[in-house]
Amino acid sequence: MNDEVSFEFTGEVIEWRGPAPHHWVAMPEDASDELAARPELSYGWGCIPVLVSVGDTEIYTALMPKDGRYLVPLKAALRRAEGIELGDVITVQVEVVASRPA
Repeated sequence: MNDEVSFEFTGEVIEWRGPAPHHWVAMPEDASDELAARPELSYGWGCIPVLVSVGDTEIYTALMPKDGRYLVPLKAALRRAEGIELGDVITVQVEVVASRPA
């Protein structure tokens, strides 16, 4: 991706019984608004491919829009590696990527 789009924020790990995985962190409103204003970043249905870093762990996933905010899915491998539980407050780094890294 030519112009880097990235965010760092702190949020609470929540549960939403939508599609798996079930643990998420909601992005701040201003970051969500910025992403929503860039529909070219989405590969469909508003989902945006990203690299997510928490602590020393990095995963490839996709942000999902819900109720005017983007949710960051926290895959089980990331939660296990970083000891993350429901209700924890964590710092998340999100970098929008054009495609899945090799």
